[in-house]
Amino acid sequence: MSSKIFDYTKICKSIIEIDPKIRFAGVINDRGRLVAGGMKENVEPLESEKDDEMIFMELALRVKMRKEFDKQLGPVNFALASRERALAMSFLLGEDILYVVSEPDADYGQLPKKIIDLAHAE
Repeated sequence: MSSKIFDYTKICKSIIEIDPKIRFAGVINDRGRLVAGGMKENVEPLESEKDDEMIFMELALRVKMRKEFDKQLGPVNFALASRERALAMSFLLGEDILYVVSEPDADYGQLPKKIIDLAHAE
């Protein structure tokens, strides 16, 4: 278990500011609940609040399932889903999940590295 304490609000705010294509930065706990962060100001959500809850719970479950292969493959650095209307990325922060959504044309080669560097520098 990591002893590092993260300032989730500061991390989410900093991530939203590193790229204009980022729409959302939030921290989800292992039960699928948003505990910090959220949608960038003046950005129209792509889904309803109820859909957000389902997405967060599904993400928490997916992260738990991926941990089953940590022994064989090593821990996941990040996961990325490229969708027609958005890029969705997830990163572990201790026992919680940093979830970032950007416009679909964001640079998915560079953006995850910038996010990892920023999140672990805070």
